[in-house]
Amino acid sequence: MAMSILALGLNHNTAPVAIRERVSFTPETLGAALAALRSVFSRSAPEVAIVSTCNRTELYCASTCDMDAARIGGWLADWHKLDQHALVSHLYTLPQEQAVRHAFRVASGLDSMVLGEPQILGQMKQAARTAEAEGALGSMLGQLFQRTFAVAKEVRTQTEIGAHSISLAAAAVRLAQRIYPRIDELNVLFVGAGEMIDLTATHFAAQRPRSIVIANRTLERGHALAEKFGASAMRLSDLPARIAEFDIVVSCTASTLPIIGLGLMERALKTRRHKPVFMVDLAVPRDIEPEIARMPDVYLYTVDDLGEAVRAGMNQRQLAVTQAEAIIETRVQGFMNWLERRGNVPTINQVREAGEQLQAEELARARRLLAAGHAPDEVMEQLARRLTNKFMHRPLAALNEATGEPRERLLDAVPQLFPLEPLPRGRRR
Repeated sequence: MAMSILALGLNHNTAPVAIRERVSFTPETLGAALAALRSVFSRSAPEVAIVSTCNRTELYCASTCDMDAARIGGWLADWHKLDQHALVSHLYTLPQEQAVRHAFRVASGLDSMVLGEPQILGQMKQAARTAEAEGALGSMLGQLFQRTFAVAKEVRTQTEIGAHSISLAAAAVRLAQRIYPRIDELNVLFVGAGEMIDLTATHFAAQRPRSIVIANRTLERGHALAEKFGASAMRLSDLPARIAEFDIVVSCTASTLPIIGLGLMERALKTRRHKPVFMVDLAVPRDIEPEIARMPDVYLYTVDDLGEAVRAGMNQRQLAVTQAEAIIETRVQGFMNWLERRGNVPTINQVREAGEQLQAEELARARRLLAAGHAPDEVMEQLARRLTNKFMHRPLAALNEATGEPRERLLDAVPQLFPLEPLPRGRRR
């Protein structure tokens, strides 16, 4: 049977961060989620993968039967203990060719909050590795992801899709400069030590702040990142005692619960004598309680807020987008052609098995004749004649019995199936 592909999910275009954070998967829970998804949909979706980032949560499924998108959406809601009716309005369902095109666009940075941003490609590669490690990535999704990564590389090599991109990290620095004329007089705290913090710290370090501190659960990893910027590191557990020291706080961890709460910031601002604090929450789920944004001396921005700040620079990249879309469309059609050819495999196997069965039967007969003393040349001639007659019997019978349009279709197929020169249409009758 032909394989079907389905993508289901939500992203920054269809759901606010308050919804996205509730359906995100942490690296620690992703394996268990894949196992649970396969267990529930073992027949309808034997191949699955989950892509979960701060901007999107997407499920990719492949199956030999029709998949019930509503049931898969229901599973997503149940797993996160959400009301399915509240979630459904934020979900998109992309079948077959639409799913392939979407995967190619996402990996190429065309569906990102920051057009052309490169992080999503690495995140999709990690999602594929996780699915493969869990035994959830079969030949269909495996081929989809391989081609997805190849397309993303082609787009980034042949276009300037990312050449002028304004990253979230750069946007954070620009927003901070609106509040503080001189960042070189400020103390900056980064909570977490992952890729996004590394990128953001790089942009802030270029402004030469008075000090940079990395707070992380693992002090060793915090020190490793701090050395890159000539900064210092502290344990995350020291945050309540020290957060009042910092004018800028940027957080991005994998915590499932807020790390910085309203009470903590109320005490910190009192210690600071209500000196303003610029805060950026790049995590999904959020690290900073959203109620903090209502405090008069705090300027809190989420990933959605930064996304609005970077969209202004999109016009100059429109030509690159057009070029990228053309590449993607060509590669989508290539994948769909591969998918269609793959659907022919069962029929090809059946034809091959039928031929091998005829061969086995006639070889057994020929051996019996040889064992009975028949002349080898006579046996070989009979073998060749019988194999030819048996193999050609059904095609020739179909041609003899067909009339009208079916007969014309069969005659058109003959030169493609057999090594013959096609007959002129005038000689067919």
